[in-house]
Amino acid sequence: MSVYELAILGSPTEKERAVFAATIGEMIADFGLSVGTEVLLHDGQSALKRDPRNAFAAVYFGGAKEVDVDVANELKAASLPVIPTVDHSGDFADAIPPSLQFANGLRRRSDDTALTELSGAALECIGLLRAQRRVFVSYRRTESRAAALQLHDLLGSRGFDVFLDTHDIRPGEPFQDVLWHRLVDSDVVVMLDTPSYFASRWTRQEIGRARAKEIQVIRVIWPEHTPNRLMDMAESVYLDSQELLGPDGPIVDVTADSIVLRVERLRSMSIAARYMSITGKLRADVEKIGAAVEAVGAHRAIAVRLLNERLIWAYPIVGIPSAETLNDVATKARKAEQGEVPVLVYDHIGIRDSWIAHLAWLDEQIKAVKTIRVSEAGWALAGMDE
Repeated sequence: MSVYELAILGSPTEKERAVFAATIGEMIADFGLSVGTEVLLHDGQSALKRDPRNAFAAVYFGGAKEVDVDVANELKAASLPVIPTVDHSGDFADAIPPSLQFANGLRRRSDDTALTELSGAALECIGLLRAQRRVFVSYRRTESRAAALQLHDLLGSRGFDVFLDTHDIRPGEPFQDVLWHRLVDSDVVVMLDTPSYFASRWTRQEIGRARAKEIQVIRVIWPEHTPNRLMDMAESVYLDSQELLGPDGPIVDVTADSIVLRVERLRSMSIAARYMSITGKLRADVEKIGAAVEAVGAHRAIAVRLLNERLIWAYPIVGIPSAETLNDVATKARKAEQGEVPVLVYDHIGIRDSWIAHLAWLDEQIKAVKTIRVSEAGWALAGMDE
């Protein structure tokens, strides 16, 4: 049964349509989903036949002719997301119909032949990928500071929220608490693997804890450096001497751009792995208390039937919950007409104590959604069997 739907509108070439469909298929496979079953792909003729209960988004490929404009306008009128997109040399004012220019568009990069960035944006719109795009740069200041600053700025220009210790921890804040808090809320770690990277206990802990949280790592290996075999399973970029403009960077532009593109793809793999981990733990706890998982709905919602036949909709989330996250879950549950108060399930390990206290306060004040830690899911759900 389908729970997600995407539409390809406008004037894509046959190759662009096929590539977009293939990349979407690869990304959703990370979540155990497939095109044609859980995820449907529409064209302009079938887009308006969508199931209103499903999460939906459309991409509009701009071109010389205005194609599928009426369909896109009807979707817009229904407050459904439509992403206008043009190729790397296209002009939005000329290629995108005026009625669709209200939405921020995406200019496709010439080096992104797989349409990875566009596919990721579409999956954000239907809720498979979270809207927050967070990257953590792990490095030795003495060996790779210039490259770290370069990637911080480049990733930031591509829509990522990038954590760099020299930029993002204010004076007087507890350094390690903030660092771990930001790490567990990141989608990808960019590891600048220099000769003495593993000589620092802090960088060792950063990479170890990233792996413990199943956060994907892209390892950028310095020239003539033999990397630690413990990281052989990580996505790796081997720099040669011509790709590094100084001993600590920066990296030549074309290689830096390719690193950012790899981060884009790794992000969906990372979110999927962490989501699957949380749902696996949730399912195990549900079984322990004799309850049952009955269905999986849109926005990754999981229907749990308790022993008293009460139906609870649980929303596992990746990263750190906020008031915005709670509001988003409550809104999705209300639109799905689920009736019961939804339950947000999250992994609390690594989150600052002050933020845990903030979440406890939100739980007391906001009655439209309840939060539970995945490590206590069985205990908490059993307490709802009243």
